[in-house]
Amino acid sequence: MELLQQPNTYTVTTGHQLNIFTGPLYFVYKIVTAINTCRQLQAAYPDYNFVPVYWMATEDHDFAEINHFNLFGKRYTWESEQTGAVGRFATNGLDKVLEELPEAFPIFEDAYRNSKTLADATLAITHALFGEYGLVSIDGDHKELKKALIPVVEKEVTEQLSNKLVEATNSQLEQLGYKPQVFSREINLFYLQDGMRERIVQEGDRYKVLNTDLSFTEQEMLQEAQQHPERFSPNVILRPLFEEIVLPNLAYIGGGAEVAYWFQLCKVFEAHQVTFPIIMLRNSALYISKPNANRMHKLGLEPIDLFQDYQELKKKLSSQLHEEEINLETQREAVAKAFKQVEALAEGIDPTLVRAVAAEQQKAHNSLQMLEKKLSKARDSKHEQTFKQLENLKDKLFPNGSLQERQDNLLSYQTNHPNFIPALVEAFDPLEFKFTILEEE
Repeated sequence: MELLQQPNTYTVTTGHQLNIFTGPLYFVYKIVTAINTCRQLQAAYPDYNFVPVYWMATEDHDFAEINHFNLFGKRYTWESEQTGAVGRFATNGLDKVLEELPEAFPIFEDAYRNSKTLADATLAITHALFGEYGLVSIDGDHKELKKALIPVVEKEVTEQLSNKLVEATNSQLEQLGYKPQVFSREINLFYLQDGMRERIVQEGDRYKVLNTDLSFTEQEMLQEAQQHPERFSPNVILRPLFEEIVLPNLAYIGGGAEVAYWFQLCKVFEAHQVTFPIIMLRNSALYISKPNANRMHKLGLEPIDLFQDYQELKKKLSSQLHEEEINLETQREAVAKAFKQVEALAEGIDPTLVRAVAAEQQKAHNSLQMLEKKLSKARDSKHEQTFKQLENLKDKLFPNGSLQERQDNLLSYQTNHPNFIPALVEAFDPLEFKFTILEEE
């Protein structure tokens, strides 16, 4: 934080929602990517300082996206009737989630029991996990920071500038074959108060806050922005601009969809004379624990094999077990050829028998299909245990058929491997742009 006051300091930023217990693994991967990017920059440019930043999406109001996480295959959910910006939510009810967990996790126990709001708790968690690496977490829901947003709010109210610019950029992107990732509104701002975050819309000469009785003239809205900038909350279109106005930022790190949508905003940055940052794809990884690594090697597989479809892997294992895939196609072709000859013979003797020949051919075809299935089932039963091990391995490493980083939680790995985060810091190369496979020895 002291370095941020220096003129030769730059930041590398990532952002994410306030998922309870850090949510899916890629939240951690984003932050580690930012940390390692700063480390590489520091080594290359020692006369400058580089600070990794986590921009907390405290003003987001989609509670359903952040109120749950998966641990050891079980889903845990925080039930709450609170509304509005999730960062302002009281932590009431999170103690019940803590009590449901299979064991105590001190970092999260301390954060959720001793913090008043979810924003404070998330800040405490990220500091406990990444403070030693110099991570600074920022909550943009603050009056002093929002003062920097006042000129943006004024242009948004009087000109509806961002929507025009994003629409123009979307048209260019679509011509190049890219589909827009986020959609712009006429006014890309919310009105923010405790328990409420609602869109601002223009109706005639009035500016109304949806689902409320609040209504302003243009002059009243501009005066509100000057006196209470904290009441204006940027949506997905303007939040990146807000981040870059506040920070001396070099690069923003995001997932695939984030990287794509930032390019919809280029003209918005240009219009506000704010430097557009370098956009970087976060690191992605597959973590193979020692038990899973042992299963993998016992099956004669390499990590890269695990990305194949389950059925393809079964074929590979069958080949290794000297078992050919059961396929009676050759026999079906031979039978069809024989019946073709019989059909020609029937045609010459009694054409009315042709239909009977066709019926018998279909029966033979059906019998071969049934035999093929029975033979395949018998073969699978012969190696049922092997295929079951393969199925379990795939389910562990690709839960619900998707990438591990989108389903599993940090605690699923750090519980048994306390050095999980240091291992990520050691392994991730943010400028290599490759998928990382981490195999525990």
